[in-house]
Amino acid sequence: MSSTYYFAIVGTNDSPLYETELGVQRDESKYLNQFIVHAALDLVDDAQFMSTACYLKTIDRYNDWNVSAYVTPSNTRLMLLHETKADDAIRLFFTDCHELYLKTLLNPFYEPNTPIQSQAFDIKVNMLAKKYLF
Repeated sequence: MSSTYYFAIVGTNDSPLYETELGVQRDESKYLNQFIVHAALDLVDDAQFMSTACYLKTIDRYNDWNVSAYVTPSNTRLMLLHETKADDAIRLFFTDCHELYLKTLLNPFYEPNTPIQSQAFDIKVNMLAKKYLF
């Protein structure tokens, strides 16, 4: 059975900067995935002050789904909706996605806190997902 993951990068003003479904694509669950992840943002805000680490592990659960979070020093949140319990793999995925996001921020043509619409970014996120999550 292949797993489905929903990955989102949420900016400092709680707007989605990037989102994608990784694995099996299911159109009927797209909006539910968005809702679950964005509903967990308040829990991320609470959890980030209880830890000094960027990776906050699983911060919320919805039925069989877990929401894991990673908060950058600039308060950008990387969120992953998943069914698995592979904390080390998810932490490595977040760390590499954070590095990829930083490289995007360094691009002089990218306006901070605007949606990331780069096909190269999509490809690299999918490669990282295959490397760590599948």
